[in-house]
Amino acid sequence: MTILTEEEAILLHRYICEGVGDPKRLRLLYLVAEQPRNVSELTEMLGVSQPTVSHHLRILRDRGLVEARKEGTTVYYSLSNPRILEALDMMRAIVAQFLAEGAQVLGNG
Repeated sequence: MTILTEEEAILLHRYICEGVGDPKRLRLLYLVAEQPRNVSELTEMLGVSQPTVSHHLRILRDRGLVEARKEGTTVYYSLSNPRILEALDMMRAIVAQFLAEGAQVLGNG
């Protein structure tokens, strides 16, 4: 494995870390990975306001994590690259391991 350069660290932070730095954006990524969805669908699924969903989608789009496709007057959002979900799933597995290990520590104490 090569060492991360300063430029790579800056780009990784700007595009990925800032992009996934909110729980709503993480959920949006999983929802649009299932199938392309419009803002109305996502608003209903997340139970938050339309402006909130639009704001988070703009951030994800600006960072290249989602793509938008216009169909008539409706815009559908989808994951720009399936590897994004693979990376998120790896991080979820790490969190699950941390939680399991924490539960074991609590159970032994």
